[in-house]
Amino acid sequence: MVDPGRTLHGFVASSLTIMQGPIMGWLILVCGLLGSLIALLQFSGSTLAFSDTLGRYIKRRSHALMASWLLGIAIFIDDYLNALTVSTAMRKLSDKLRISRDMLAYVVDSTSAPVCLIIPFSTWVIYLAGLIEANGLVAEGEGFAYYLNLLPYLIYPWVALLLVPLVAYGVVPLFGTMKQAEQDSAEGKNLPPEQDEPGHGHPPRLLNFVLPVLTLLLATWYFDIDALMGVGCALMVCLVLYRLQGLASLPRLFDEIIQGVATMLLPLGIVFAAFVLQDVNEQLGLSSYLIDAITPYMNARWLPALSFLVLAGLTFATGSFWGVYAIAFPIMVPLAQALDASMPLTLGALISAGAFGSHACFFGDSTVISARGCGIPPMQHALSQLPYTLIAATVTTLLLWLLA
Repeated sequence: MVDPGRTLHGFVASSLTIMQGPIMGWLILVCGLLGSLIALLQFSGSTLAFSDTLGRYIKRRSHALMASWLLGIAIFIDDYLNALTVSTAMRKLSDKLRISRDMLAYVVDSTSAPVCLIIPFSTWVIYLAGLIEANGLVAEGEGFAYYLNLLPYLIYPWVALLLVPLVAYGVVPLFGTMKQAEQDSAEGKNLPPEQDEPGHGHPPRLLNFVLPVLTLLLATWYFDIDALMGVGCALMVCLVLYRLQGLASLPRLFDEIIQGVATMLLPLGIVFAAFVLQDVNEQLGLSSYLIDAITPYMNARWLPALSFLVLAGLTFATGSFWGVYAIAFPIMVPLAQALDASMPLTLGALISAGAFGSHACFFGDSTVISARGCGIPPMQHALSQLPYTLIAATVTTLLLWLLA
């Protein structure tokens, strides 16, 4: 579309640009090493021990879903860590209680980006605080404090997060493919293959799960919310801990690490393709064009709701969340000032749009990672949770219009 006569050249150029950038390199390392960590946890049988421990106290489906929800809230540092850790921890218990992997993936995804935006100690918040300062809303160093004032206006993250208990307890009914998946799971159909059996003859130990996961979270926090450092430290703890217990030799453990990286190749490929699409959209100027096209029709009353709808559509279609933030902030801030619209509500709508895109986009990184962690295809997960993301988006739009 940019240059039809040089389509292949353009694809190669975009691919090289993405691969040479720091984001894709960081993503490959983090996701690959997280896959290795999950492989080691499964090899040790510690995920089975964690599931058995929870199973002593959790006997009902709704309680298991709420436990997954609460665990997702607790792991608020990074959306990738959140999605893979919660899915790994709760997968076995969910299978035991006949909860479909589609439902588990929905809960995991709903506590990913929304939680990272609501609890203000995450990579998302660091990025948004920088944008707030860069667009002149506050002085340098005060972006985080300003973001705290925006928390009540982050409508979509709140609605998406609070919708999960309503679904878990049956207040909000099941729809479409989610309903079918839950019926199949209840009847024992399409049960996933066993993945968590230990690869050695030793009894599973809860310590072998808890210590690496705590290291992952604490090291990520200690190194200024750096997930790469966190997963690296967790892998070192796994290797030392499992070797001291004599679970396997170092070559055998490294074989598991390599196999874990291999399991992440498909989701990484999907995310890479999404990044290439984002690059093409940037060259086309799609986001800027749509924002400029609707700007003349804005007024103070409609600005938050329309901003959310348009930007949510953009993030859903392009898979670009932080990129849309970077484009929209310099446009929406002066527009809200010119129309005398509520700045916190307008920014809340803008940030909510990115949360919706991360939650609902079929090829978004959060969707792909959540699906991978739960062991189902990304498209299956995206379609099964789509009705609930649309419910949350509809409620968000109505609240933004009423509050304006």
